[in-house]
Amino acid sequence: MSSAPGDPPFEITQLLVAWREGSEEALEKLVPLVEPELRRLARQYLHRERPAHMLQTTALVNEAFIRLMNWKDACWQSRGHFLAMVARLMRHILVDISRRRAKDDDGREIRIVDLSEANAVAVERSRELLAIDEALRALAEHDPRKAQIVEMRFFGGLTLDEIADVLEVAPITVSREWAKARAWLHREVRR
Repeated sequence: MSSAPGDPPFEITQLLVAWREGSEEALEKLVPLVEPELRRLARQYLHRERPAHMLQTTALVNEAFIRLMNWKDACWQSRGHFLAMVARLMRHILVDISRRRAKDDDGREIRIVDLSEANAVAVERSRELLAIDEALRALAEHDPRKAQIVEMRFFGGLTLDEIADVLEVAPITVSREWAKARAWLHREVRR
C-alpha cells in the first residue's frame, strides 16, 4: 500500500518530515489533515471507557498533540507510523488517568463502595483498561512486534496493510501475529 505524490497519506508523510525539521508552516498544514483521524482514534478510545468519563474527544486529541509537540526527535516513517504513535500516546494518557483515579491521596488502593451500578461499571472499566495495559506491557517484553501490532490495530484502528507498511513486513505476517497476540492477551487478561 504505497503512496504517491498528491495522495493524502504521502502529503501527510511529507508534512511530518517537514515538521520534524522545524517547519511551523508544515505543522499548520498537517493539523487539519490529521485531526479527523485523531478524533476518530480518540472516539474509539473513549467509547471503551466508562460512560461518564471526564475526558472528551477534543481534550484527548489536544493532550495527545501537547505531548507530540515535545517529541522533537521523532522520526515519522509514514502516516501509519504517526497514527500508531498517537494511538500509543492516547492509550498512555487514559491509563495515566485510570491509575490516578484508582489511588487515593496517600497512594493506597481505593476501596470500591457499591453506591450505584454506574459507579461499579466505571471502576470495572478502569480496571479492564489497567489489566489490558499490564498485559500489553508484558507482551511488549515477550514480543515487542506483536505489542506494536496490537497498539496499531486495536488502539490505532490501522488496517493490516497499513501496519504491514509501518513494520515493513508482509500483511500475512501481520495477520498471523495479530491473531497470536489477541489469543495471548486474552489469556493474560483472564488471569
